[in-house]
Amino acid sequence: MHDLMLLSFLLCLGTKADGSEIVNGIEVPDGKMPYMVSVQNATDHICGGFLYNEEFVITAAHCDSEKARVSHVVLGSNNLNNINKTMRIKIKKCKHEDYTKTASGHDIMLLQLTKKVKLSNKVEQIKLPKSGTNVSANTKCTVAGWGKTETRGKVMKKLRMVEVSVIDLNQCKRVWKKSNGNFPNNIVCAGGYKVKQGFCQGDSGGPLVCDETAVGIVSFNSNHDCDYPKLPNVYTDVSKYIDWIKKTVKQKKCK
Repeated sequence: MHDLMLLSFLLCLGTKADGSEIVNGIEVPDGKMPYMVSVQNATDHICGGFLYNEEFVITAAHCDSEKARVSHVVLGSNNLNNINKTMRIKIKKCKHEDYTKTASGHDIMLLQLTKKVKLSNKVEQIKLPKSGTNVSANTKCTVAGWGKTETRGKVMKKLRMVEVSVIDLNQCKRVWKKSNGNFPNNIVCAGGYKVKQGFCQGDSGGPLVCDETAVGIVSFNSNHDCDYPKLPNVYTDVSKYIDWIKKTVKQKKCK
């Protein structure tokens, strides 16, 4: 049923010709994409994330900052106006030890839940790729989040999703290096270039999902500019961090 509903969402996307509608994506009904997680501080949604198992969430390392002060996650609801205390779980943070800034790569972080979450039809983990897996160019994937729907816009209270295509990695690197110079390793590019669909601020940390597998983590776009097309959207390549994820989960030493 989940697959059929998702297919119907994507078919609807394909009928939208207006650019603003594609950039904004479509609303995801509650109960769909049950792996999605809202990473929050005391007052607001800060980033997206996705459930790895009953004790850990995966998100982007840059979501943890002195300004953001993320403290908990919300699971089990696509509508952030419709949550209760049981959906909020405090976290400990395991940021990748080699992360310094977004543009330098290693933009991945594990959030250890202070209590195990109970899996259900509204809270489910998502598959990860095998170590070293490469996603082919032009593969159709989805990205979802509660982020802004336009540059300088407001973050959303209801989860939205959009379809994006994977961009050839060499092409992505050429375009970015021509414009910005240095470019990190271990990334996947999809959307935001020669198309009017992609992610925006507030979507960071959410998954790039291809064939029901979380292959990427929303990392950065071009100068916080969501008025596409400009430069490809960049995701951390999850397949390059499988060993790190497994080791970190096994150690359970997040702080």
